[in-house]
Amino acid sequence: MVSRSVPRITDVAALAGVSIGTASKALNDTGQLRAETRERVRRAAEQLGFTPDGRGRALSSGRSFTVGMITTDSSGRFSIPIMRGAEDTLSAGEMALVLCDTRDDPLREQHYLRSLVSRRVDGIIVTGRRTEARAPIDVPIPVVYAFSPSTDPGDTSLVVDDHGGASSAVRHLRELGRSRLAHVTGPDTHQSALARAAATVEAAGDSLIGPPMHGEWSERWGRHAVDVLLRTHPELDAISCGSDQIARGVCDRLRELGRSVPDDVAVTGYDNWSVMALASRPPLTTVDLELEELGRRTAGHLLDAIGGSTHRGLLELPTRLVTRESTLGA
Repeated sequence: MVSRSVPRITDVAALAGVSIGTASKALNDTGQLRAETRERVRRAAEQLGFTPDGRGRALSSGRSFTVGMITTDSSGRFSIPIMRGAEDTLSAGEMALVLCDTRDDPLREQHYLRSLVSRRVDGIIVTGRRTEARAPIDVPIPVVYAFSPSTDPGDTSLVVDDHGGASSAVRHLRELGRSRLAHVTGPDTHQSALARAAATVEAAGDSLIGPPMHGEWSERWGRHAVDVLLRTHPELDAISCGSDQIARGVCDRLRELGRSVPDDVAVTGYDNWSVMALASRPPLTTVDLELEELGRRTAGHLLDAIGGSTHRGLLELPTRLVTRESTLGA
């Protein structure tokens, strides 16, 4: 009796004439694919009798159908949305994701890497809580970097366009007629704060009153910055902030001092962190980092690399401005 081999996602992709990543997206209804491509992949899956039986496919392919995710972001503020997006792409029934938090400990990171390789994961996503480039990892399997890029230009890294995000907030304020704008952001030792400040200076031009103000990523810093600004520039009518935490502190202090937001001073945040942006009084106009989309695109690139098609270099993904009452009013 002749046994039939179990169909694999690679077989579906080959029959449909697409990459493994495209086949996964088509079967999971994710990504930006043409309708005819999705239908071609689905017909190929039906023709082959492809089913998401992980054990059968692993045995027949020699793969684990598992992806590791290494992060330094212990709070999950950035890595959890990226993970959710990655799972959208990976969960077409054929791949699972294992999250490993290194807690910024190089020894712990090496332990996790050895463990993931020994478990025969098919690839690794590397991410973190900061946008500074990091040293690449050395493993014999495909790796893609998200949010925290690799210092090796030959690696595949996907990052957020902080310059474009900060510029969109300033353009929004200027379109509303605001002409005396200040910028309050995080530490000048953080790449994200520097990038957002530089973009603000460029986009604001003569509307910017004074240089960007650097401090903590905190509400306390936002409140203190308002006191400093109003002593020196009582005429200001807009404040763009480098984070939602800072912006919430700015709004609180302006309200305490009798300044209406946005009638007297319009305020923008950055991150679209719902815990801060929606709880602020008023809710914040802010820049969404689109982290779930970053995760989806990262996982798609990793699937392509696993399938033998690597897209090397740095890819910047766009942000999205979310407008709310802190600039538009009730």
